[in-house]
Amino acid sequence: MSNTTKDYLFVGIQFVLFVAYAFNITKGLTHFPDWLQYLGLVMVVAGIGLASLAMIQIRTSFSPFPTPVEDGQLISNGAFSVARHPIYTGILLAAFGYAFYTAYTDKLIWSVLLLILFYFKSSYEEQLLSQKYAGYADYKKRVGRFTPWW
Repeated sequence: MSNTTKDYLFVGIQFVLFVAYAFNITKGLTHFPDWLQYLGLVMVVAGIGLASLAMIQIRTSFSPFPTPVEDGQLISNGAFSVARHPIYTGILLAAFGYAFYTAYTDKLIWSVLLLILFYFKSSYEEQLLSQKYAGYADYKKRVGRFTPWW
């Protein structure tokens, strides 16, 4: 399978999950304690902030596809010093946070599926980044994939 095919496959699945997340499929709500729902709001704000900051920092190297842009550069400071994929982390924080806040079971399920997708998408992306940037292996040892710890 070519890189272009894999790129479109990952982004296509991501798009489908985003669209599915936008709709409430289940009628029933899960009950979460109030503190978890409030924490969910904090997670949404933090996730949007992190993803926005990372997108500003990555500027011309940004692409929705896993394949690095031709004239891009490796960014390892700012949000990228906390996580190798802070945009994914921000999206996941916001998705899980909103799922906790609204207590919709389907949003929680879509969030878990996004986490799984982002894990595999980032694994593929990291293979390509390692080939393109000589310093990526050291960066990978210093910084976690989605959090400082993981």
